[in-house]
Amino acid sequence: MPSPTSRTTAKQPASWAFTEQFVAEDDVLQRARERAADLGVEPVSTGVAATLTVLAAATRARTVVEVGTGTGVSTLCLLRGMGEDGVVTTIDSDAEAQRAAREAVADDGIRTNRARLINGRALEVLPRLTDAAYDLVLLDGDEREYSAYLEQALRLLRPGGLLVVDDALWKGKVADPAAREASTVALREVGRTVLEDGNWYPTLLPTGDGLLLAVKHG
Repeated sequence: MPSPTSRTTAKQPASWAFTEQFVAEDDVLQRARERAADLGVEPVSTGVAATLTVLAAATRARTVVEVGTGTGVSTLCLLRGMGEDGVVTTIDSDAEAQRAAREAVADDGIRTNRARLINGRALEVLPRLTDAAYDLVLLDGDEREYSAYLEQALRLLRPGGLLVVDDALWKGKVADPAAREASTVALREVGRTVLEDGNWYPTLLPTGDGLLLAVKHG
């Protein structure tokens, strides 16, 4: 099995490493990760990648919004879990990384019209997308903008749609009240909002660097 890729810097137990390596990745995903390393882009961990496929399949997602394309690791995993008519709208301001993502989609034999790659800032693109038209929204962009992303995700998701927030534990710092860096505070606030604003059925998983899941109330 390949070594896990994770953004967390905190020491993890052997059981965490085992879960991250539980699903082996194929050559297509490994090549996408190699492109990410070449471009200095950090993709989702192997455990998160596998979880995204399961979530897309379990929700029978046909329409997905992804904030943060990277080189297409998460995009591929979402598409693999979706039906043949499923479309991922994925947003990133890094044009070079998106070109690599487009290459990954082609490498996997996925029809190009199933991956709608939009180059631009998420907070400029998201407001142009249709209300209540999406089954799943993945947030994996600029952590400092997550609260604004969350507002858009609530609008974009249909009732019963699934929100997925990557890096929700942010290097193990979110659980430490003394940690006050901007990214940590932003992610802590997103978790608090999802818990308290009454719009979601939430849970928090220790997969990768933390995966916040929440279903929008019907």
